[in-house]
Order: sequence, then C-alpha cells, then structure tokens
Amino acid sequence: MPLPPETGRADTGVIHDIGYRGYTGPRLGRSYATRSLFTQSLRAAYGLGRSGKSKVLPMLVLGAATAPAAIMVTLTLATGRDDLPVDYPQYLSVVGLVVSIFLASQAPVLFSRDLRHHTVPLYFSRPITRADYVRAKFAAMVTAQLLLMAAPLLVLYAGALLGGLSFGHQTAHLLYGLVAAVLYALVPTSVAVVIAATTPRRGFGVAAIMGYLAISTAVVGIVVGISRGVSSAVPDSAQWITLLSPGGLVESLTNELFDLGSGPERMHAPGALGVLVFAATAAAMVAGSYALLLRRYRSI
Repeated sequence: MPLPPETGRADTGVIHDIGYRGYTGPRLGRSYATRSLFTQSLRAAYGLGRSGKSKVLPMLVLGAATAPAAIMVTLTLATGRDDLPVDYPQYLSVVGLVVSIFLASQAPVLFSRDLRHHTVPLYFSRPITRADYVRAKFAAMVTAQLLLMAAPLLVLYAGALLGGLSFGHQTAHLLYGLVAAVLYALVPTSVAVVIAATTPRRGFGVAAIMGYLAISTAVVGIVVGISRGVSSAVPDSAQWITLLSPGGLVESLTNELFDLGSGPERMHAPGALGVLVFAATAAAMVAGSYALLLRRYRSI
C-alpha cells in the first residue's frame, strides 16, 4: 500500500516575544521583609486589613481603656482639682483587666493562625529566617500592647495640661507611666506569646493565656489577703508573692522605683534587694520566653 504524500516538515520552533521582562529593581532583602512582617502583624493585632468583625474587639478594648481617662479628665476640669484622681502608672492597674483581654485575644491572632493554616513554612521560603519571624511577631505584639496603654496616658496628660495642672509634675509622672507601660507590654506579653505559639487553635490559646493571668493574679491576692490577717497592712514577707504574677510584679516594681502609692495596702518591691530581684525576674521572664519562642520555631 503506497504511503500518503508528505505534507511538509514541521518547523523546529518559534520564539514569541510577549512582553515579559526580568526584574531589574532593587533587592530589598531580609530587613525589608522583616519590617513588612512587623507592620502587617501590628495591623492585624487591631484588625486592620482584615474583616470588619475582626476590628470589633480590638476597637472596643481600645475604647474601654481610653474612656475612663476621658471621664477622669472631665471630672478634674469640672471640679477644679489640683491633680488627677489617679497617677499615670496606677491608671494602668485600673485598666489591667481590659489590657489582659486584649493580650489574650490578639496574641493567638499573631501566632496561632499561622500555625493553624500552615503558613509558617511559606514565610521561611522567603529570605527571612526563623529568628526574623520571631523578632517581628514578638515586637508587633509588644508594640500593640504599648499603644493600647499609651493612648489613655496621653489623654490624661493632655487633659491635665488643658486644666492648668503643673507641667513639670505631670510630665515627670507621664514618664513614670510610660516606663510602667513598657514593662507591662514586655513582661506579661512575653509569657502570653509563648502560650499562643504552642497551639494552632486560637480558642485554646485565648483560654490558656487568660487562665494563666487570672490564676496567677488570684493566687497573689489570696496569699496577700491571708498574710494581712485582721490588719490592712501587707507585710514585706508577703510582697514577694507578687513575683508569681506578671502584672503584680510590674506594679510592685514601678511603685518602689518611683515611690508611688500610699497606705498600708500598697504593693511594692521590698527595699533595694527587692528592686534588684524583681527587676532580674522581669528580665529573666522576657529573655526566657523569647528563647523558648525561638526554640519553638526551630522545630517547624
């Protein structure tokens, strides 16, 4: 049977120019990627760039932390007081529960969600390292906490100056408050982010963080109450128990450092030795938690 006639030999190939060009711009590298992750995480802590319902709780907490400061300023101006009803560091103790709610609810947003959706390996496929990831996330949560506490302090300060209160006194005590805010943002947060990074389930993370903060505070309150007995004074021997509570530790340390608070119920680090021990414990909690966080992400 004769073969069909040859219809023509196929071409070896044709290259079409469809306009694609190689990237010739700057290579921004690890530092830029780390800063971008920090910015994105900080925004996520307040629900920015996410759905509307993700913004509800952070904004409610921010309003709840700031509203009492506005009320105190209004009362101070209306009554002609010579000073604010509470000092700046003490105000942070007043809104401590609100700050704890924010920490417990938003720390898992920054850590647990990445674990749950298995997006952590995707970050490491880019130039950033595991240490960069931990650094950016840790700094974002600390900054979010600091902004939450700094906002009402600035409201108090602005209101005090508008009311004609002493500029020097208010400025000095605002600085005390900002130092306390930094410590509150570092010590409890460092423990909370380690807890959040241990579970991919956000609900478990929220419950564990809130449980830890509530139980440690309750234990300190019970021991202090028992040690006081029938008197209202808290003995120095019982002041050491606040080392078990991150919030109590910071409150006692700042009260002693800046000579704040008065009365027999005042919590403070007992003497110079107490200041050294409390400061060392705070530093150890932050450094130890950060080391545990690094170790956690080395295994992912």
